[in-house]
Amino acid sequence: MSVAEIANAAGVFPNQVTYHFGSKDSLLVHAAFLGLLHDARRIERIGRQAPDAAAFRRNVARAVLAMPSLPSVARALAAGISKPELAPVVDRHLQLLFRQSERFVSQVIDRRGWRTRRPLSVETRTFWSTALGAVLLVRAGAHGTVADLDLAGALTIHDDSAAGPSD
Repeated sequence: MSVAEIANAAGVFPNQVTYHFGSKDSLLVHAAFLGLLHDARRIERIGRQAPDAAAFRRNVARAVLAMPSLPSVARALAAGISKPELAPVVDRHLQLLFRQSERFVSQVIDRRGWRTRRPLSVETRTFWSTALGAVLLVRAGAHGTVADLDLAGALTIHDDSAAGPSD
C-alpha cells in the first residue's frame, strides 16, 4: 500500500501523512502500537476482575497472548530492527506501554494489598519483553504453541498471605 493510498483512505493529502509520521513505515509502527495500547486497556478490565493474584497472573497472561495486535507489533519491532530511523518511534511507544502497564499494576496491587517481588518498572518490562519476544520467535518460524510459554510465570504479583513462589 502506498502513502497516496493511505492518505486517500484517510481523506488527507499524502504530504500530510509524511509530515505527521515521517514515512509509511513510521505510520505502520504508530498504528501497530495504537492497536496494542487499545488491546492493553481491554487486558486491564480482565485484570481488575481477577479474584486473587494467581487468577490475575493467569488471566492477564492468557489474554495478552490472544491479543489481535501482537502480530502487527511484532512486525513493527522487526521494522525497528531493520530500519534504525524507526528505533526512536518504537522506543517511544514501548515506553508508553511500560508506563501505562506500570500505572495499571500499581493501582491494582495497591487496591488489593498485593505485592510484587521486584520493582514495578522491572515487572512490566519483563512481562512485555517476554510476551513480545514470544511473538517475535513465532513470527520468525520457531516451533511451539502458547502452551509452551509460561507468561504468567513472568509476573511476580502475589497476595501478602502467599509468601511462596508457587501461588
